[in-house]
Amino acid sequence: MALSLPFKIFVVEDNEWYGELLVHRLGQNPNHDVQRFTTARACLDQLGELPDLITLDYSLPDSKGEQVLRQIRERLPTTEVIVISGQEDVTTAVTMLRQGAYDYLVKDENTLARLWNIVSKVSEQASLRRENTQLRQQIGGRFGPGQAILGEHATVQLVHTLIAKAARTTITVSVSGETGTGKELVAKAIHFQSSQASKPFVAVNMAAIPRELVESELFGHEKGAFTGAVTRRVGRLEEANGGTLFLDEIADLDLSLQAKLLRVLQEREVTRVGGNQTVAFDVRLIVATHRDLLAEVQAGRFREDLYYRLLGLPVVLPPLRQRGNDVLLLADAFVRAFCSLNNLPPRQFTECARARLLEHPFPGNVRELKAVVELATVLADGELIQATDLPLRSGHAMQTPGAQRSLREQTTAIVQKCLDETNGDVLAVATRLSIGKSTIYRMIQQEELHIG
Repeated sequence: MALSLPFKIFVVEDNEWYGELLVHRLGQNPNHDVQRFTTARACLDQLGELPDLITLDYSLPDSKGEQVLRQIRERLPTTEVIVISGQEDVTTAVTMLRQGAYDYLVKDENTLARLWNIVSKVSEQASLRRENTQLRQQIGGRFGPGQAILGEHATVQLVHTLIAKAARTTITVSVSGETGTGKELVAKAIHFQSSQASKPFVAVNMAAIPRELVESELFGHEKGAFTGAVTRRVGRLEEANGGTLFLDEIADLDLSLQAKLLRVLQEREVTRVGGNQTVAFDVRLIVATHRDLLAEVQAGRFREDLYYRLLGLPVVLPPLRQRGNDVLLLADAFVRAFCSLNNLPPRQFTECARARLLEHPFPGNVRELKAVVELATVLADGELIQATDLPLRSGHAMQTPGAQRSLREQTTAIVQKCLDETNGDVLAVATRLSIGKSTIYRMIQQEELHIG
């Protein structure tokens, strides 16, 4: 898709030959405006030109990659940064990704091809951001209730109705349901059908953030607020200003921070950690949990006043085992999507396989069904998926023919297979399987996955 404005790229590389090579390759797209810098300072001095993307050499003569990345992220939070390095250290890659790098490439014979693919993807994303509100709403329509929570069961239709009602207002929404039922999809459906569809949708998983970092994550912090706070950080509440903030697993929020969150929501303003200035914000809040939040209140683990502040419009997601033939409807949809994504011929379930899917209770709900179906599609020898291809057993753990494995092991096997097929191209695997690059790098670091 052509951009109405040139796509501005900064190439930061001190090696003259390699830098010119990058400039030449990226300049082959007539819509790219490519500039090269040999030092970190020269690049930082020109950030006022608002580049869309920066390729950053990890080792520059006047600065290290981490330091430059932090300054770019602070000044241009929407500009994507691709780190290019001669170091193959996985720890370095993970660190850079956690600090906000879009991707981390190691210099080898495949770097130019990978970089071209990544830049093409980023430029497409920039194009979408620049289009008008109508087009954004069309894109947001992908997250409408019928698409977000696919199903014909009466309980699912009720969810669709509540999503539509919530989208017409800015009421706080509380989503509850077992793990894997699609709580974040509901939040996205509400956001992208609302009048704030063109504004930010920011998701935070409270269970995934270390306790000591939650306050900084939500409210932000000032430079020097604590050890390691080398720059100012904008919190998620500020980041979501004008749009939607989705707090998943809200029941995991520590009691001491529940009081602070309540005050912030009541005042509609936040003070960054280590600061004394208040910053006003305007967000729609959607929270989710797999626990019974009222029971948490009664047990003294969740504040009653915050509970009523967050309750808003309750949306309860049914477990998959209570949705009847929706299991087959979803399974067919997952097969079609997986085959299309991987350029495979169409596949369909035999009657025995369909019966087995209906018999299984799916404790992992829709997330488990998707993993089962995708693995079965890979295991199938022909166009028919047999019952024996389905990695299911009565004990609810997954298994492949001849071996019993956990869901984690099966997931790792799928990611490893894709890594092997793409010669270790982490970005290609992340795109194909719709998972985060940092997740793959973390699995590599923990030696669950292997490259080469």
